Amino acid sequence: MKAVKKMLALGITVSMLAGMAGCGSEKSKEVKEEDSKDVTLTFMASQDWVQDAEVELGKKFTEETGIKVDYQIVPADQYTSLLMTKLNTGECTDIFGSQGGKFDIQTQLNIAKNGVDLSGESWAGNVDELVAAEISADGKLYGQPMNDLSNVWAVAYNKNIFKELDLEIPTDYASFDAVCKKILDAGITPIYECVSDGWHHTLWFPECAIAAETAEPGLAEKLNANEAKFEGNQTMVTILEQMKDMIDKGYWGQNYMSNAYVDTAKNIASGEYAMTIAQQGLGQEVNAADAEFDAEDIGYFVMPLADNQKLNVSPVGPTRFVYSGSKHQEEAKQYLEFMAREESLAFMTEEVARFNKLPFKNAPSGYLDSVQEFHDRYSEEDTVYQVAVKYVNPQWNQIGADLSAMFLGEVTPEELLKNIDKMRSEQAAAANDEAWK
Repeated sequence: MKAVKKMLALGITVSMLAGMAGCGSEKSKEVKEEDSKDVTLTFMASQDWVQDAEVELGKKFTEETGIKVDYQIVPADQYTSLLMTKLNTGECTDIFGSQGGKFDIQTQLNIAKNGVDLSGESWAGNVDELVAAEISADGKLYGQPMNDLSNVWAVAYNKNIFKELDLEIPTDYASFDAVCKKILDAGITPIYECVSDGWHHTLWFPECAIAAETAEPGLAEKLNANEAKFEGNQTMVTILEQMKDMIDKGYWGQNYMSNAYVDTAKNIASGEYAMTIAQQGLGQEVNAADAEFDAEDIGYFVMPLADNQKLNVSPVGPTRFVYSGSKHQEEAKQYLEFMAREESLAFMTEEVARFNKLPFKNAPSGYLDSVQEFHDRYSEEDTVYQVAVKYVNPQWNQIGADLSAMFLGEVTPEELLKNIDKMRSEQAAAANDEAWK
């Protein structure tokens, strides 16, 4: 396991912004007045987006080029508002961070106006294709991914229980159902699910909805063009029916409505539960909860509802953008080129404990063996519907509430899908989406 990097005594300037729109104006003026031989790049990002390892690489960048970097770190709850203010007033930093997402960067960031086309940069072709699609507009690449996006929501399972019960990794819902039944018959609750948080149980639906894309290629595009609806889609009905089936058969146990996400690791470590939905850091979390539990003893497989066997990826995360109003665009591009070098990507992977594989073709893999096995198992992948389909992610908790009602028999799968369509229509109208006019 990689060691967590200690806080560095930094030689590069790292600023904490309090959130006032004008707080960077003096700094911006100073930068504009700098001689080209003495450039300081300003880089604004939300808290936790810029890793200590990146700042250390920034020091090396300065040693190589003479270009200094001023990292302006903003509290997460203030960041979006401050970024929008700076973009709208034309006072943004040379480089700015923002979440990717092909819809959001166009509607929120107005990236064609506020961003710089990076398509011709030497590293552009190395960006993972699915990620590149989420930080591009009109065929132009505008961003550079900052974080590891390889962690996905999947079924995490206790390898020891599977070995004791002679269980194989399921490849469809029928075999998953058989695995759950055998675990339950052994006196172990098959799945730890935590509805009380309002969001976790929702993962089973939008994450697995790529099965509907498999059944009908191009469905996401039709949904985005208002040429198709969730209501009446048989694959989605099947997913919802199978979720209800798991509950009715006791696979989620008796306390799933009151279970809390924060207790996931300790409950898996206890051996009372065999599986849960988690990202690929759960092994380390379980090891932290019980030192005798080896992180490698947690394995992973995709949620097999509606017989899904595609890896459900979410290629959206914190991204670096070069501001179109910057007086130092070329220097900013130099910084991005430096960060995308193979040796820089290797350094980030080694130094940041939760980074396993940055989304570049030339980035090394730092996966645990169990995680590498998981990724090697699935030859096909697709983008989850909360990213691929407009107006799904904003209603995540409401979908969760409707799912809870469905579990109790108060809402049918068909009614739930109809509700999603209704909420999407309302959001599209608010966004003045031409497809809904």
